[in-house]
Amino acid sequence: MAKKSTGPGGGGKRTNHNVNDARGLQVRVKTARGRKLSSTLWLQRQLNDPYVLEAQRLGYRGRAAFKLAEIDDKHQFLKPNARIVDLGCAPGGWTQVALERCGETARIVGIDLLECDPIPGATLLVGDFMDDDAPDRLKAVLRGQADIVMSDMASNTTGHPPTDHLRVVALVETAYHFAAEVLAPNGTFIAKVFSGGTENDLLQILKKDFTKVFHMKPKSSRKESPEMYVVAVGFRRENDVQ
Repeated sequence: MAKKSTGPGGGGKRTNHNVNDARGLQVRVKTARGRKLSSTLWLQRQLNDPYVLEAQRLGYRGRAAFKLAEIDDKHQFLKPNARIVDLGCAPGGWTQVALERCGETARIVGIDLLECDPIPGATLLVGDFMDDDAPDRLKAVLRGQADIVMSDMASNTTGHPPTDHLRVVALVETAYHFAAEVLAPNGTFIAKVFSGGTENDLLQILKKDFTKVFHMKPKSSRKESPEMYVVAVGFRRENDVQ
């Protein structure tokens, strides 16, 4: 008999999530006085989003948890004893999934500029991963190098596509520069990028520094969203490249 998943933080199990599109009765939200139409539409979308509802049912801190679960279902990098850094971890959904799948033997540390409610089994730090002492600080918590560095961060948008694109590129590049300082050999790097995938210059660096590089758009990403993820596995430092 198959064991039931113990939910977020339950310990080393992959939970199969069958989240179906809501096709029945839809919740409609009336435009309240003082609430903009855009806010009403956003609220209506949230109330009818099957991933939001499933996240609430399972105790995840957001629908983004399903994105990491889907990426791991395909690439199988979340394993027991893993040492993991979650950049921009708030509100904590990715950390929850990592704990659930890697179990109590894993060492997971998240860092964010915003304070994040505690997650038993993980260490959550308030700070900027771009600070000079951040790599050493995180490696001290991990007691060594990281097996996985993951980032679901997105920069604030301005509404000006060229500017927003540059911001996204800069954030992903910064996340990878950090990852290159803390990743152990054969480590994995996952980061959010946007339509068009990883910028060519960074993509060439990743292809040189990792044995395999993939792009993936999880089903749990909203169809209208330009987001996708770069997954780089098999980290090798420059002097390891043959």
